[in-house]
Amino acid sequence: MNSQMEAEFMKTIGFIGLGIMGKPMAKNLLKGGYGLIVYDIVAAAVDEVCAAGAQRAGSIREVTGKTDTIITMLPNSPQVREVVLGPGGVLEHAAAGTIIVDMSSISPIVSKEIYAECAKMGVHLVDAPVSGGEPKAIDGTLAIMAGGEAEIFARVEPILLEMGSSAILVGGVGSGNVAKLANQVIVALNIAAVSEAMVLAQKSGVEPEKVFDAIKGGLAGSTVLNAKMPMILEGNFNPGFRVELHIKDLQNALDTAHEVGSPVPLTAEVMEILQGLRVAGEQKNDHSGIVRHYERLANTEVRRKK
Repeated sequence: MNSQMEAEFMKTIGFIGLGIMGKPMAKNLLKGGYGLIVYDIVAAAVDEVCAAGAQRAGSIREVTGKTDTIITMLPNSPQVREVVLGPGGVLEHAAAGTIIVDMSSISPIVSKEIYAECAKMGVHLVDAPVSGGEPKAIDGTLAIMAGGEAEIFARVEPILLEMGSSAILVGGVGSGNVAKLANQVIVALNIAAVSEAMVLAQKSGVEPEKVFDAIKGGLAGSTVLNAKMPMILEGNFNPGFRVELHIKDLQNALDTAHEVGSPVPLTAEVMEILQGLRVAGEQKNDHSGIVRHYERLANTEVRRKK
């Protein structure tokens, strides 16, 4: 391989998983000047990213043959395990020295299991889940929390910063997903607290919008409050982040907490609220729909006064 071909090889990134998050993330890498070779089981998603300048791969094997850096953005632990470790997966075809950056939100326990198998083959793994939902995936301002070896993280950090406004190495492999679980616990509990408080205001005859304006600059103010309260006031539960995805993340949080012996009673309670929304057929709604649980309990709605 001559020096020009080698430079192009290193500048090309494999990207597997072009869903609601992966697709805009891949497009931002293209905008940042990286070449991409992409694979997904949904042909339309591949078509859209290829129209933006990516190369199409017909298989995971084809991705691994054209790059030494592969990003995966997949639904959950089983899919990541299958894509990396399964028959025809990345590890079956990757050369020693390949870097896999798993940006999926999965169990940190599974991240460590996959890392151990990769290490046997001389393949590196960084777990680098993200926070910010589809809007921040689109504008390239995701918060990225990573786990892995410092030297390997330093090599992929410029790539991550094409997709996010921050990329922080938290610790060893699995640490990124622990940070993501902590993020998701805090977000879920925050939305529940906002919902509970605003339903209380509504039932007390005080306009929730006025309460929002009064408290958002104080200690109760938060990014979650500012992002979700306007949606609640409009009754707009179109997803930025779906209820069903938050259920997945909190299940990983509960499983991890039980594994390490860290009780999470509030997380368990909010999980049951989310499960109730799923049973009510609202699993595709934004997680700000947690307020609907409280509204039904109190027989009221928190909405902007017309």
